Amino acid sequence: MDRVIPKKKWNSKRLATIGGAAAILALIGASVYFTSGKTKVNVDTGKITVSEIKKGPFQESIPVNGIVMPITTIYLDAMEGGRVEEKFVEDGAFMKKGDPIMRLSNTDLELSLVNQETQVFNLLTQMQISKNAARQNTIGKLNQMAEVASSFTEAERVYNLNKDLYQKKAVGLQEFRKSQLEYEYQVKRKKLTEQVLRQDSVSTREEQDQATQGYQRTQAALALMRKKVGDLVVRAPVDGQLTSMDAEIGQNRSPGQRLGQIDVLSGFKVRVDVDEHYITRIFTGLKGDFTLGDKTYNLVIRKVYTQVTNGRFQVDMAFAEGTPKDIRRGQTLQIRLALSDETQAILVPKGGFYQQTGGNWIFKVSENGKTAYKVDIQLGRQDPDYYEVLEGLKPGDKVVTSSYENFGDIQELVLKKE
Repeated sequence: MDRVIPKKKWNSKRLATIGGAAAILALIGASVYFTSGKTKVNVDTGKITVSEIKKGPFQESIPVNGIVMPITTIYLDAMEGGRVEEKFVEDGAFMKKGDPIMRLSNTDLELSLVNQETQVFNLLTQMQISKNAARQNTIGKLNQMAEVASSFTEAERVYNLNKDLYQKKAVGLQEFRKSQLEYEYQVKRKKLTEQVLRQDSVSTREEQDQATQGYQRTQAALALMRKKVGDLVVRAPVDGQLTSMDAEIGQNRSPGQRLGQIDVLSGFKVRVDVDEHYITRIFTGLKGDFTLGDKTYNLVIRKVYTQVTNGRFQVDMAFAEGTPKDIRRGQTLQIRLALSDETQAILVPKGGFYQQTGGNWIFKVSENGKTAYKVDIQLGRQDPDYYEVLEGLKPGDKVVTSSYENFGDIQELVLKKE
């Protein structure tokens, strides 16, 4: 007798069909989920930084580094070239104005000085000879003038006498005319001699003036040459500390070559490097501050160097309230350079989020604190600690400010404490 076998409800074929359909539905669901922009990831709150948005005083500023330098630096350049023969002091020595630092030798310059001195001596000797000759010439002309004057006086006397006697018929016409001609001759001779003497005096004076001027010029050239030789001994131009001396005995130094510098220690300034991006916003009078020994000190820009090198330019800043006692030359200061006046603004603390978002969006924590989701924001100015929020956030909001590097395209963070 045959037995009826009951048909199985869940056979392998049916199970395979149901499993395939479920997989397809799961795939479709996952596709819808991921393309809907609702990707989530669990995040340990201990591994992120949550900051609160607040409103407070804000001053746009940038962090810069400054080097403490003497307020005045005098560079020592070789006025004349030569070989370093002797060093009187070493680098770092404190100098008084006029103290010798080193001595150079230059045989060509020293030989030129000897030749110049010889030229001056020869010129002086020639001037003396010329003066003696001029004096003798003047004496001769004065003697000649004395003779002419004597002859004129005698001719005048005879003429006047004969004129009186002729009127009295005591002498003849011939004798009177002879004395008259002699007198007229002596008058012309006397005038001519006086003119020659005057011209000779003028000529002699001009020659002496020219010789004196030539001698003075030669003396000035000699003084200049002596100064050039004297410059072979390099001296401190002011009181201060000798630094950066670059000269060793036996070295040759060309004219104008840097030998060192003198730092005037009456005060200090701070030389600051600034990114060229801010060159249009930096000007004299801008302020900054730095902290040293738990105390804040103020600085002010006194000079801007507009030359850009390797993408940076420099400014000199002065201490606004006097130089701190603990400041030393060469010390590096971390300065907060203000670019605007202080105002009230909505602030978000700086953090690693900016590297991934560029300040265009941020993860904002929900009111219940369980999730954080993307919101668009707009940031403005910045200082070393905060960004200015222009749009998208309000005081009291909480946001994730740590790095988003591991979040990729995640749209929402599920905040959990582990």
